Amino acid sequence: MNWNRILFCSALSLTLLASPGAAFAADPQIVLKLGETHPKGYPTEVADEEFARLVSERSKGRIKVEVYPGSQLGEEKAVIEQVQIGAVAMTRVSTAPMAQFSKQLGVFALPYIFESKEHMWAFLDGADGKKLLDSLEPSRFVGLCYYDGGSRNFYSSKPITKVEDLKGLKFRVIQNEWSQKMVSAFGASATPMPMGQVFSSLQTGVIDGAENNPPTYFTWSHYQVAKHFLLDAHQRLPEILVMSKVVWDKLSKDDQALLKKAAQDSVKKQRELWDAYEAETLQKVKAGGSTVTEVKDFAPFQKAVKPVIDEATPTFGEALKAIEKAKPGKKI
Repeated sequence: MNWNRILFCSALSLTLLASPGAAFAADPQIVLKLGETHPKGYPTEVADEEFARLVSERSKGRIKVEVYPGSQLGEEKAVIEQVQIGAVAMTRVSTAPMAQFSKQLGVFALPYIFESKEHMWAFLDGADGKKLLDSLEPSRFVGLCYYDGGSRNFYSSKPITKVEDLKGLKFRVIQNEWSQKMVSAFGASATPMPMGQVFSSLQTGVIDGAENNPPTYFTWSHYQVAKHFLLDAHQRLPEILVMSKVVWDKLSKDDQALLKKAAQDSVKKQRELWDAYEAETLQKVKAGGSTVTEVKDFAPFQKAVKPVIDEATPTFGEALKAIEKAKPGKKI
């Protein structure tokens, strides 16, 4: 039994389209399934749709990308596994879980390595950012492009306006060693838990707060039970549009180039959508009664987490040097 062929056909759902006067079309249509955890209308989902539109337009309908928002193809971890074996063609995912497949991607979980959004994109758009995308290939993934995931910030049911206010609080964090070490460096307690448990845990006092970007704070309704949002921008975790290398290797060089170019061309729209949505959600949470405090002096925050950066430097030294080199000279 030819398992490679079965996997390929499962992921691409190849369909021979009938045409007038012929039994089958000259070129079979290629259908690629794209898994998206966020709901329809979220900036990354809209960017997925833009990518799909560009692919269809440029292939004259021969290649179709089907976007499945709202975790229709499964939760994040399950979809990543399906993409790796070629059962699903592609997914949009945060860089955080992909660090298990390319250790150097873990650099994005380190605090305050980027001075600004402009600094992050100067790095991501350069050769060193592409190098990190390419580092996924040995694990059977092809990184197509980066999307904006905004900055991660602390929010709590208790007032937080400065670094000292974080001490002694319990914060939900993602399952990542550097995120946990960062929270500990602030004098707080790190509590990893699934996203779906955060609202009830905030409501019942199991945790005092969590950390994420403004759109997530709003869309998951955390602003209803954690009224204090601190714009401290401690992490900037970009998103990745990633494809199965099993599927990728079955495509022609021309089709590979078409997909990669369409992905890159969808980035501008996603970044614009993200900026607008972030501003909109901040206004909505303020209208909902949340207090949003913008950090003016980042020095105390950076000083607190310096031991984490020092510990991580032997592991991420090359990437950290490249990130430092990409600084545009702008402050946070």
